[in-house]
Amino acid sequence: MIKIKEIQELLGKEENLLNFSTPKISKEMLSLPGKDFVDNIFIPSDRNNRVLGNLTWLYNSGNLAGTGYVSILPVDQGVEHSGGASFAKNPMYFDDENLVKLAMAAGCNGIASTLGVLGLVSRKYAHKIPFIVKLNHNELLTSPNTFDQIMFASVDQAYNMGAAGVGATIYFGSAESDRQIIEVSKAFAHAHEKGMFTILWCYLRNSDFKKDKDYHASADITGQANHLGVTIEADIIKQKLPANNGGYLAMNKDGNKFGKYDELMYTKLSSDNPIDLTRYQLLNQYAGRIPLINSGGASGKNDIAAAVRTAVINKRAGGTGLILGRKAFQKSFEDGVSIIHAVQSVYLEKSITIA
Repeated sequence: MIKIKEIQELLGKEENLLNFSTPKISKEMLSLPGKDFVDNIFIPSDRNNRVLGNLTWLYNSGNLAGTGYVSILPVDQGVEHSGGASFAKNPMYFDDENLVKLAMAAGCNGIASTLGVLGLVSRKYAHKIPFIVKLNHNELLTSPNTFDQIMFASVDQAYNMGAAGVGATIYFGSAESDRQIIEVSKAFAHAHEKGMFTILWCYLRNSDFKKDKDYHASADITGQANHLGVTIEADIIKQKLPANNGGYLAMNKDGNKFGKYDELMYTKLSSDNPIDLTRYQLLNQYAGRIPLINSGGASGKNDIAAAVRTAVINKRAGGTGLILGRKAFQKSFEDGVSIIHAVQSVYLEKSITIA
């Protein structure tokens, strides 16, 4: 674990993220993370007692147990990006058991991975750390490459291995999104019936979103994707950290018509500050009643600094944690544990507060 001084050093020129105090959306408008989050939010809901039990297990596992925050290791990249591209940097992770060992050694709240990865070691580990089975994937082997999330696993298979939750991706904005919404909505309803919580990867996918900038991580459109995600009863939303804003504005230039928006989204409800942009994502999740976890992103240079920055923004915006994979498992086992611990340090550091 690292201390606040090290966090400040890693932020460098962006240390002012720790001092941002004028958010457009007041924290009093939001339901915020805390030790009683499941009791406060989900007990009045239609989730059954088994779902509540598994959510409580997730929130009370690992180094962040009892804080209201979560740190999850996601490993579906062997399908989404190919096994070679994902694990060549550290071939030990072709062995699925090592992925579970990494999550446990790092004190993660849970591990999210494929049916094959988790099923092969479920009798040994499913009772020790919450398993989250990712149900669908983009197989990326068809030539030319296509981009569509298709079902690889069933809810019943996840239940039978003892999984605590299931996850799925929807490519909102894609030509196939209608089918994906229907499939995932049905799967999530069945998962709740079986007592498992649900996590939705709310990603955008459409070449039209690339204009003067790439708006696939625009706060306004990702915010709407999140709003669709909570509509099908995702218990947790996973979203990329917003990189910009104004996607709707760009999509409606030159006489084009796309969606609906209000100018107040950009003036009253957000600013250029990344904490404001992320808080707008959270606002779209029933004002934080459904938690937001941001993704850690690809591995590259200065991974610890990048991961700590994302964690600071997520926490100060009112988010619930990070789901960080490649930045950890594409390094040595020890370095992977260290980077996850660095992220967890942000959520454990009491001086880093919600803006």
